[in-house]
Amino acid sequence: MKIAYDAKRFFHNTSGLGNYSRDLVRILSEYFPENEYLLLNKNKSERGQEIVERSNVNFIESSKGKFSRQFKMGKDAQMQNADIFHGLSGELPLKWDKTPIKKVVTIHDLIFMRYPQYYSFFDRKIHFWKFKKAAETADEIIAISEQTKKDIIHYLKVPETKIEVIYQGCHHAFKEIQSEEFVQNTKEKFNLPERFTLNVGTIEERKNLLNIMKAIDKTDIPLVVVGRKTKYFKKIKGFILKNKMEKQVHFLEGVSMQELAAIYKLADIFVYTSLFEGFGIPVIEALFSKTVVITSNTSCLPEAGGNDSVYVDPKNYLDLQSKIKFLWNSESERKRRADKGFEFVQKFNDKPIANELMNFYQKLL
Repeated sequence: MKIAYDAKRFFHNTSGLGNYSRDLVRILSEYFPENEYLLLNKNKSERGQEIVERSNVNFIESSKGKFSRQFKMGKDAQMQNADIFHGLSGELPLKWDKTPIKKVVTIHDLIFMRYPQYYSFFDRKIHFWKFKKAAETADEIIAISEQTKKDIIHYLKVPETKIEVIYQGCHHAFKEIQSEEFVQNTKEKFNLPERFTLNVGTIEERKNLLNIMKAIDKTDIPLVVVGRKTKYFKKIKGFILKNKMEKQVHFLEGVSMQELAAIYKLADIFVYTSLFEGFGIPVIEALFSKTVVITSNTSCLPEAGGNDSVYVDPKNYLDLQSKIKFLWNSESERKRRADKGFEFVQKFNDKPIANELMNFYQKLL
């Protein structure tokens, strides 16, 4: 089988969509080495280089020019005699020739429909048109959660029979056993508190960091935040200064994936009260790290967190505050829930996900 991928995000995205793209190709090429995996893009980068160097993974330089991804990449895949073309980030090429090829698209979320206030009018229209067109063009659609599947049916008017839910995993760094020395060096490098709660994710309004700040205000519980800052950070900074929390809240930058994995392990509690997610990879990362999770009772987050994470109304900071205090003061409860969460999260390991993806491709053909 020869599978072609739109590899723009694989090579040029550092976070969610890029991680999904790299992990998907990595696990398929590892567990199903008999197939050929083609990465189509105008250029490549050092990102994912260890995957590209595998004998069954090939970078294919796609046609150059403006809008070539939309109008030429599909035909490029057909010229390579690919059996399947997989758009990994909600898009598919618009032009194809008559050569047979099956078309698949992964849709991660439709947040721009649920929370339009976070997007410009122009962006909403463009996103909707691209996703709607891709859903119509695709022979089959992969949704990364049951929540996303429901949204595809509701907003894009796609029949349920055309959609399959296949969960994603997370970077292998979070599943590795790191040396005590490396973990300790990471703690010292970032000058981390002896005990702390942790939040990971882009610092934007939808991720709801302000309510976490309100929950720990007037407590002695430190918070470590790892994430890219947006203009929303001004609101966070203002709250910190007003409430004299400068020594309580620590923002980290320049954190490698291995260091982030160590920071998850060092944390007493992981707090992730996003208002809405397509899946919520940080929850999976925390569970693999054997760190107890407090997350929102909305969208797909209970799918990611399982029965033994702690759930809160993300808009109710007093609810969050009581749950943080409870876990902070109960080591036995933290350990019990972390151990149960670690058992649950094994379903998001590489091998079961790779098997689901390959079964999906084989059924498609």
